[in-house]
Amino acid sequence: MFMSVITSSSQQTHQFLLITSLLFLINKIKKTNKRIVMGLLLSRSLACKFFYPLLFSKKVHNDFFPQQLENMMCLVSPRTGRHLQRYEQGCRQVVGCIPYRYKKNGTQEKEIEVLLISAQKGSGMQFPKGGWEKDETMEQAALRETIEEAGVIGSVESNLGKWYYKSKRQPTMHEGYMFPLLVSKELDNWPEMNIRRRKWLTVDEAKEICPYAWMKEALDELVSRQTNSI
Repeated sequence: MFMSVITSSSQQTHQFLLITSLLFLINKIKKTNKRIVMGLLLSRSLACKFFYPLLFSKKVHNDFFPQQLENMMCLVSPRTGRHLQRYEQGCRQVVGCIPYRYKKNGTQEKEIEVLLISAQKGSGMQFPKGGWEKDETMEQAALRETIEEAGVIGSVESNLGKWYYKSKRQPTMHEGYMFPLLVSKELDNWPEMNIRRRKWLTVDEAKEICPYAWMKEALDELVSRQTNSI
């Protein structure tokens, strides 16, 4: 399953050796057959079995990954199509994250900044989100959408809530879930880097620029949670 948890040091070592062997193989053949290399890198199943599980394993430090592996992330094909999409009573189920970090030299304790991305269509900015699919848990889907759209990794925290909203482009109702993600690393390369802009903003700036009421409510819930934890 996508993002399977590494449960032992031997499994962790095994996966790292597989990745290292893959990098070695690619370096060997890239000069002679670029088509083979691109086929490997653009394979979603390869990403799901090797890249993402290693990248998101909580038992592996972020600095553990070679730069070549990060560079490959931009070549992994994002998921497309709706054949695995989950629906509940006719509502399309959508999950996403609010990537955040603690503001450097903030005037208040635990003051945060949040990361927004540009929309694929239109000029607005929003939090990364997408369809929850049948072969993944809700948290796995939230992480996948965040790495594909925003190119950040970190710790997914407990669900902020559930919202119902109607798509602007389609008549389908959506059931949306949002999770906080405390960012530990920003990738220089990620799958949608050529079609998305990302920007760190204050909470007030984010609420002003984001056009979606349900995302603003999720952000309010995150701020309330942060305030209550002080």
